[in-house]
Amino acid sequence: MKIFKKVLLVIVSILVLLILGLVGYAFYSKPKYEGQLPLNNIQKETTVYFDEFGVPHIYAENSIDAMEALGYVHAQDRLWQMELMRRIAPGRLSEIFGSVALKNDKFFAGLGIEEASAKAIAQLDKNSPSYQLTQAYLDGINQYIAEGKTPVEFQLLGIQKQKFEIKDVYNIFGYMSFSFAMAQKSDPLMTDLRNKYGMEYLKDFGLEGEFNTTKIKNAKNTQEYSAIAQSVTALLDQSPIPPFIGSNSWVIAPQKTKNGKVIFANDPHIGFSQPGTWYEAHIVTPDYEIYGCYLAGTPFPLLGHNHKYAYGLTMFENDDIDLYQEENHPTDAAKYKTPTGFTTYETRTKTIKVKDTSDVVMKVKVSRHGPIVNDLIDGLKKDQPVALSWIYTQQPILILDAVYALSHAKDKADFQKGVQLIAAPGLNVMYGDAKGNVAWWATGKLYKHNAGVNPNFILDGASGKDDIKEYLDFSKNPSAVNPSWNYVYSANNQPEAIDGFSYPGYYLPEDRAKRIAHLLDSKSNWDKKSASQMIFDNTSSVAPSVVQNLIGALEMNSLSKNEKEALAILKEWKGANNLEDVAPTIYNKWIYNYLKNTFQDEMGEAGFKQFLVTHVMKQVVARQVANTNSLWWDNIATKNKKETRSQIISQSFKDAITALETQLGKSVTAWTWNKVHTLEHQHPLGKVNALKPFFNVGPFEVSGSMEVINNLFFDFAEDGKYLVKGGPSTRRIIDFSDIENSWSILPTGQSGNPMSPHYKDQAEMYNTGKFRKMKLNKDEIVRTSTKLVFIPNKK
Repeated sequence: MKIFKKVLLVIVSILVLLILGLVGYAFYSKPKYEGQLPLNNIQKETTVYFDEFGVPHIYAENSIDAMEALGYVHAQDRLWQMELMRRIAPGRLSEIFGSVALKNDKFFAGLGIEEASAKAIAQLDKNSPSYQLTQAYLDGINQYIAEGKTPVEFQLLGIQKQKFEIKDVYNIFGYMSFSFAMAQKSDPLMTDLRNKYGMEYLKDFGLEGEFNTTKIKNAKNTQEYSAIAQSVTALLDQSPIPPFIGSNSWVIAPQKTKNGKVIFANDPHIGFSQPGTWYEAHIVTPDYEIYGCYLAGTPFPLLGHNHKYAYGLTMFENDDIDLYQEENHPTDAAKYKTPTGFTTYETRTKTIKVKDTSDVVMKVKVSRHGPIVNDLIDGLKKDQPVALSWIYTQQPILILDAVYALSHAKDKADFQKGVQLIAAPGLNVMYGDAKGNVAWWATGKLYKHNAGVNPNFILDGASGKDDIKEYLDFSKNPSAVNPSWNYVYSANNQPEAIDGFSYPGYYLPEDRAKRIAHLLDSKSNWDKKSASQMIFDNTSSVAPSVVQNLIGALEMNSLSKNEKEALAILKEWKGANNLEDVAPTIYNKWIYNYLKNTFQDEMGEAGFKQFLVTHVMKQVVARQVANTNSLWWDNIATKNKKETRSQIISQSFKDAITALETQLGKSVTAWTWNKVHTLEHQHPLGKVNALKPFFNVGPFEVSGSMEVINNLFFDFAEDGKYLVKGGPSTRRIIDFSDIENSWSILPTGQSGNPMSPHYKDQAEMYNTGKFRKMKLNKDEIVRTSTKLVFIPNKK
């Protein structure tokens, strides 16, 4: 026993020493927010003021010096995040995480992002401002890598610091672009369902866009494919960097605002992580100013504003990925069929380095459509190749010039030129300015197939009949500039048709769009405060009507006391999803059970799980629950019996109430939303229980829900816990009547360093719908900030 106690004491002592060492090193590695530092390559002294939330306000004599300073301060707060971001697209996560990241690396390495980036970089004009400023930004990062403190994550994982290059910037943009896409998540599942049950079953899914009733107005040979969807979804979910999901934005013209100036609102929806997606920075030179939100490792902001104009983005949700079933040569697997005969696959050799084990060498076949995904993921037959055709890797990549142009525009026309350069991803780029202009443009190289080709399914790659027929000119992209209704908005819903053509995509249901349009139409005296209340709105305009349809089908003759009480609460529900509301807890459990009892018998457990994470699922609920004749009501697992809408909905309600009684107790009034709807911002190393308190932020009880304006989304699960996966990555309200006091908020904080005071200092404010200033007034900035001065390095 004494020996055991001694051993235990030694182990505990070692653990305590390790923890003390970790904490000590973390304190040492805190970012430097004041003092003086030499900086290579700058010409003049450059001053950075860090405000009370850690936002750097960079004052420089020229743009090159400003970008050097930006690179340095961005790296000292976010180097770990930068490192992760640059490793995803080329397949280099296994170098630091080991074989657990190998599936992710094999998939992304095979997509061709790295090759497309290299091609784009080779064509860059090295004398252009975008290139020169990017190199200055990279120089700032690299000086911090060489001379700054090493992040604690690098120490824990044994990462060797390496210089950043321009290819890293392109690879980061490439990953961002792929995470926007939805085709790979839903097309394979839809194809399997069509092949098994026929098109009649898919009428309830609105694949022709017929469910998209609230539209953005313009001012002009079988195999099972679901393995593709399941594998890609799992890879994105397990990625240490979250995918982009959706967004809201609206820009209100002077005619509808209290002070007669434009009000701009934007909240891009992205998967939550720690650190969060955006790094805010404010740059001022004698001839330039921008306050922007930057992705880690990228030099120009995707969201920004200054005294003259503001811009932001939402996801267009257009279809820019097609999957093609190729046909191998009957005797030579190195060849495949094309409309003009058999040709040889291109083969790319990729080597993935894996921590603590041998390298993995993979051969990736590439057809005329794109890489063969059978080589990249598990679960597909090797002799039935499926190619992934993606606009991003097929069209010229001008993303660096595009984001430079957006952040350096002289006027609206100049800004629009930058928008036109983006071939992928598809975005709704939102714009407002001090002159009273409001506008949105859909970006992306749009295209058409032959009539009758439905890109919601796996296409025929051999015959050529399903190939892209034509690419559309940018003038055919949806847009609206200064419309007569005096606002523009986007909530990832489908735009109106152009020349009779509705562009196919994976649009989200009308819930948020309907609520936004209703609120904007009903008011003509908008100000910053009312816009900020709207961006935190938790009310669904669609859920109450869904509830009425569900109740209308419910068998009322044998309800228990708790079932009657739950039903009474739902009847009075106006769609709010606040912390103390009970109705959303009942509603979401009922919806989950309805989905499970309706669709899982046909889809199978894995297919149903995949269905739950598609936009199709979100689209189908409001329509299918009202369709008495839907084929899905019948449970194909029961013999000699045909279930009805009323039976499935009634059973789902009873299942829901029974589950909630088990989960939350017998008192219906205790089933409040805050008990089941929670948010934790997870750091990649926070998955280790011992490190979770140090790296993760939360958990928090939060209001909001899926497809309300305050869109905090989650996966449905059997346990009835709605663990928030993502939501508004920032909330910005820019009021041109008071431009120097516009508002923003981040989900956690500016810094990615756990020991920075700005690691999580905005979390509570974010959760309660509060804001902080995006300061532009220099006197106020100087008065309320710490000061870090960069001096030219005389070496």
